Amino acid sequence: MRQAARQKASTAWVQVGDGSHLELHHTAWWRHIYRDFRRYRVTADPPLRTLFLTQGFWASCVYRLSRALLGRTRLAWPVVALAQKLVEIITGISLAAECEIGDGLYIGHYGCIIVAPESRIGHNCSLAQNVTIGVAGTGEQRGAPVIGNRVFIGAHSVIVGRLTVGDDAVVCAGSVVVRAVPARAVVMGNPARVVSYEGSFEYVFYDGMDLDPARRASLEKARALNAGPA
Repeated sequence: MRQAARQKASTAWVQVGDGSHLELHHTAWWRHIYRDFRRYRVTADPPLRTLFLTQGFWASCVYRLSRALLGRTRLAWPVVALAQKLVEIITGISLAAECEIGDGLYIGHYGCIIVAPESRIGHNCSLAQNVTIGVAGTGEQRGAPVIGNRVFIGAHSVIVGRLTVGDDAVVCAGSVVVRAVPARAVVMGNPARVVSYEGSFEYVFYDGMDLDPARRASLEKARALNAGPA
């Protein structure tokens, strides 16, 4: 780890910043599905494989359709509940219709992914297998996480409680996150701790990412932080 990042990581967890006020723009359900689909295409997955053999894409499609139906009428709730239960049985992925998820959700593997209804997830995020994003805490502190934009969450990770994971962060495989994660931080362990500020730039890919002003600004901050002798 570069010296500047090492010194930063050794201090107390800093204020999250970028992801603390997550803004999600909501478009037509079919546009959400298309942008989810494009995340798989950017990773060079063949289109037919994505459509017919990728359980994560199936789960996100049902989630998008469920939110669209519930947005029109609450009478659709029995159909939505049945569809989601079938997806959980077939794929092991539970994306509650009540949670908010931005464009470009990528789930590369199926199996035991749980996203609580109160959760919010930003745009162009990636979830690996066996990830839990859940509710924890008591009283006013009880709640679910807010995940920023372009976040990579590794396999077997657990993120619970009223906390925020900042933009471009990486939660390494097997981590247990119970407190806020700064933007561009790489965290690991149980409980998770910051090990660097190199961000998710090498892990999250999507259309137009090199021209995305938010990503470019975040990348410049990461480069400035990690500048200096190794």
